[in-house]
Amino acid sequence: MNNAVSGFSKLSKEDKISWIANEYFSNPKEAITTIKQYWNSDVKLQQLHDEFIENTITNFYLPLGIAPNFLVNGKYHSIPMVIEESSVVAAAAKSAKYWSTRGGFKATVLSSEKIGQVHFIFKGDAQKLELFFQKTKPKFFTSTESITKNMQKRGGGILDIELRNKTTELENYYQLHTTFETKDSMGANFINSCLEQFATTLKEEALDYEAFSAEEKNIEVVMSILSNYVPNCIVRAEVSCKVEELADKKIDNPLRFAEKFVQAVKIAEIEPFRAVTHNKGIMNGIDAVVLATGNDFRAVEAGIHAYASKNGQYSSLSHATIENGIFTFWMEIPLALGTVGGLTSLHPLVKMALEILGKPSAHELMQLVAVTGLAQNFAALRSLTTTGIQEGHMKMHINNILNQYQATDEERKLIATHFETNTISHSAVVNFIQKMRN
Repeated sequence: MNNAVSGFSKLSKEDKISWIANEYFSNPKEAITTIKQYWNSDVKLQQLHDEFIENTITNFYLPLGIAPNFLVNGKYHSIPMVIEESSVVAAAAKSAKYWSTRGGFKATVLSSEKIGQVHFIFKGDAQKLELFFQKTKPKFFTSTESITKNMQKRGGGILDIELRNKTTELENYYQLHTTFETKDSMGANFINSCLEQFATTLKEEALDYEAFSAEEKNIEVVMSILSNYVPNCIVRAEVSCKVEELADKKIDNPLRFAEKFVQAVKIAEIEPFRAVTHNKGIMNGIDAVVLATGNDFRAVEAGIHAYASKNGQYSSLSHATIENGIFTFWMEIPLALGTVGGLTSLHPLVKMALEILGKPSAHELMQLVAVTGLAQNFAALRSLTTTGIQEGHMKMHINNILNQYQATDEERKLIATHFETNTISHSAVVNFIQKMRN
């Protein structure tokens, strides 16, 4: 393609597909066939998916798997997970079963505040601005009553509004820093609507404030937007047992295992290069459940990684100790999730996922997501400190290789037998396939 396209969004779906196929593919007919293979045969269901985003041409499938046997706060759950990476669901399920016989997971929501900010420029006397804010603060609440009415009925709403002076960091820069409780909704639209009304009230009230000079009356609102960093929307997940109870068929020396496990976590606490991969493993579990339940995994990722850097250096989200013969593994993470609104009431599979989870409240979903992340992290660290990560991962990844080479049922049996006693790697599997076929 060498030219810009004009009016792409106004083209019909068929015309969009035709343009894409002819511009980018040497075999347009084959491209169109592939695109349409992923359409749902139910026209209304396909239209629903088409309207989730703009310029839709087809559906992009990811597997929805189930990790059973999660014993969380004394109750069993099966966790729906949407992810493309081999071994993630298997690892979560393995951890869940392991801990189900050792007391299970404990999870607690420590706080659930969410944050939004009005960012503005004020050129004038900071003390006068503070007096103006104190006088105007009640009007921020009254001016948003029509927006907050329904949320307040559910026990949520605006918690507090602060004026923050950031002029030492950026000239003339201030914030209205607001905390919210949004109950079972993620609350993005609610928060942003409140903030935009705050901005309007701020500007209107400043124009009528007699103590301000002409320049001070002219407050410039730069933007009004929620923050995906929610350090006061925290859930804690943990597992613990006596050290000797860690024994398993691959853990014949539980004390040595526990000590090595704690060392691995401490390395991730002080070494950012390790911490990033360590936390990525946690996010394998978290993102998979966030996706399955129709929540915003990009917002969750951004907030959690910011939290991992809260002390000035990127560090492990999870921690482990051995004290008085008790092994404890835990993490505290920020999770702003919802179980109403957005895709939760639109996407059929999201509704199914939430039903599998027992139609949880937002707080309950926070707990289930957090324990899945902790389970994933435990599985990874257990492998790393015992057999190594590749043994289990490659056993799961081998199916992808076999599908890539379109292995027959007979070939799959021979390959499975061969790699029962041989090390699995991508090159080893490919070489074995080529030798068989030659």
